[in-house]
Amino acid sequence: MAKTIPDLVERFTDGDASAFAELVARFRKKIYYLAFQILGNHLDADEVVQETFVRIYRKREELSNVDNFTAFLIRIATNYAIDLLRKHKGHGQLMDDTSSLPGKIQIELSRRVPTPGDQFEDKVLMMEIRRALETLPPRQKITAILHDVEGYSKAEIAKILDCPEATIRSNLHIARTKLKKILKKRLAKRIRE
Repeated sequence: MAKTIPDLVERFTDGDASAFAELVARFRKKIYYLAFQILGNHLDADEVVQETFVRIYRKREELSNVDNFTAFLIRIATNYAIDLLRKHKGHGQLMDDTSSLPGKIQIELSRRVPTPGDQFEDKVLMMEIRRALETLPPRQKITAILHDVEGYSKAEIAKILDCPEATIRSNLHIARTKLKKILKKRLAKRIRE
């Protein structure tokens, strides 16, 4: 019998440790991939996963008042990731390669059989996008990643980040504008070289 998330949360708040273990199993990878996109390295992503579930465990009494467990969980993870970004002074490490990217991006990159030149250009472009993302303030970076990489709607991101949807629209617009400007300059520079 498949257990729904609300059922698992209810069992967990009632003290069922196996329900907590199942929640961890269901969400561990999702939190890890999100954290990795935000922070750009495996150690910090692992730390976000661990700390997120520690905080969920400590707040288990509050979960009965939570409307959307997934949004609540992602909010805790993104807030902790923001704390780590600030701790590292906004300088995350770049990902080594595209094999760690979410499936959506990998599929998109693999739709055509690239030549060695295409492979090099794709790798350079992905590297430039990651570098451009690193220049954004934490909230704009997270908004862009949640929307454009992870595929969350603006309404879902507003719940996750616990802010008005208008703020999300604004952050996304500003992030995209900054990214476009940065990428245009960097790619134009590469073309001239």
